[in-house]
Parts: sequence; C-alpha cells; structure tokens
Amino acid sequence: MEKKTTNKKSDRIKGILHIILAAFGFAMMSFFVRLSGDLPTMEKAFFRNFVAVFVSLCMILKSGKSIKIKEGCLPDLLIRSTVGTLGILCNFWAIGHMAIADANILNKLSPFAAIIMSIFVIGEIPGRFEILTVIVAFTGAAFIVKPGAGVASLPAIVGVAGGVFAGTAYAFVRKLGMKGERKEIIVLFFSIFSSIVCLLFMLPDYKPMSPAQLLILIMAGVSATVGQLNITAAYTYAPAKEISVFDYSQVIFAAVLGFLFFGELPDIWSWIGYVIIIGTAIVSWRRNLGR
Repeated sequence: MEKKTTNKKSDRIKGILHIILAAFGFAMMSFFVRLSGDLPTMEKAFFRNFVAVFVSLCMILKSGKSIKIKEGCLPDLLIRSTVGTLGILCNFWAIGHMAIADANILNKLSPFAAIIMSIFVIGEIPGRFEILTVIVAFTGAAFIVKPGAGVASLPAIVGVAGGVFAGTAYAFVRKLGMKGERKEIIVLFFSIFSSIVCLLFMLPDYKPMSPAQLLILIMAGVSATVGQLNITAAYTYAPAKEISVFDYSQVIFAAVLGFLFFGELPDIWSWIGYVIIIGTAIVSWRRNLGR
C-alpha cells in the first residue's frame, strides 16, 4: 500500500513538472503566432503542426521504437485529433484578435472542460465540488467574454470554444494513456492529421510570407511541440483534477510577454475573470491535493 501511494505521488510530481513546461511552451507559441502578423489562421496552424510532425517523428526514431498504433486506439486518436485541431484553430484566431493573456486564460478553461468531458469519454465521474468549480470557472470566463460588448465579444467566444475543444482532446489523451498508447504516437498522429486538414484549407487562400515570418512560424511550431509533448505526458501521469492548476502558469508567461513586447494591459473585467478562474483552480487543486 505504501509503495502504491509513493508511486502515485511520484506520478503527480512528474505530471506537475510536465504541465509547467507545457505552459511555457504554449505561451511562447502564442507570442510567436501574434508576432507573425496578419497571415491566415490556417497558414499559422499548418506550420505549427508541420514542425511538430518532424520533431515527434525524430523522437520516435531516436528511441528505436516502432511507429505503430496500439490495437483499439485508432478511433480515439481520430476523435482526439479532430477536436484538437478545432481547438488550435479557435485559439489561433482568438490570439490574433485579442490580448494574448485573455486568449490564453480562455484556452485554460480546458482543464475544467476536461473534467466534464471525462464523464463521457472515460467514465471518470467528478464530485459535486468539481462540478461547482467548472460552473464558477466559466462564470469567470464571462467577465472576459463581456457578452454585452456585441461584435467585440466574438474573439472571446471563439476563445472559449477553443478551450472546450482542447479540454475534450485532453480527455481523449487520458483515455489513450489508460489504454497504453505512447505519448509520442498520440502527438505524431495528431500533428499529421492536423497538418493535412490545415493544408487542404490553406492552399486556396495561401498568402506568401517573408523569411522572417517563416522563421517565426517555425519557432511557433517548435514551442508548440514542446508544449504538446509535455501536456500529453502530464495527463498520462495524473488526472486533470490533480494537476490542472499548474496549467495556469501559462497565463502568467503570456501576460508578461504581451506587456513587454506588445504593450498589452488587460482591462479590469479581464482581471476579475483571471482572479475567478485561477482562484477556482487553486481552491480545487488544494482540495484534491489534501485527499
């Protein structure tokens, strides 16, 4: 029993470390996506995932392991990749139309969405407290969305949708991890799938880019790959309800980058939303950690 408890704590620590590394990677991705300028969203998303294909492929080849999908995992990989692609497109569009800190905090609704979606995906039933935290967190999101702002609310609404899609994807990552699928395969499959989808939609609306923009998008892809590998590892080590709070370090990274390089300062309503969402995450984490 003692050994089992020790292993669980060790897995939780590994999950925490991976999720903080993922947060930094995704914050840098947001920074590079904004820095790339007014390129079409599909174009940005394609390069983000195309880079991930090569990085993931190299990691698998270096490990000497075969590129083989575990039996029974293909349907879940397809669903995970579909909702993951939708999440990326929503997030990238939001990043281009609002403060990157706002876009990042809305995308960080994903752990709360993962808790709810895990009910349907893996049968992981949350308690009343977890359900309450989801309700409070989405209430906080309303302060950032500002429903009465009309068209100005559209980027925030798209950002919320991106967070829900991402949360659904993470629930499937958890399911795949429970089935024994390797994280490298999960990332590689998703990257190839998303690259193909984005390429098909990108070609009719392709916009030539400068060498600087190409380099920036490559860096966005590298940063995203760091984030993707680590977030995948995090959710295979521990449930979302145990480690999700550390995902919010991404908002801090993004806020600092937004202020230093773009002069972005969120308004008072956004700050209220930040406090509600992050505060809820901290309370939830503290409660689960004490169990």
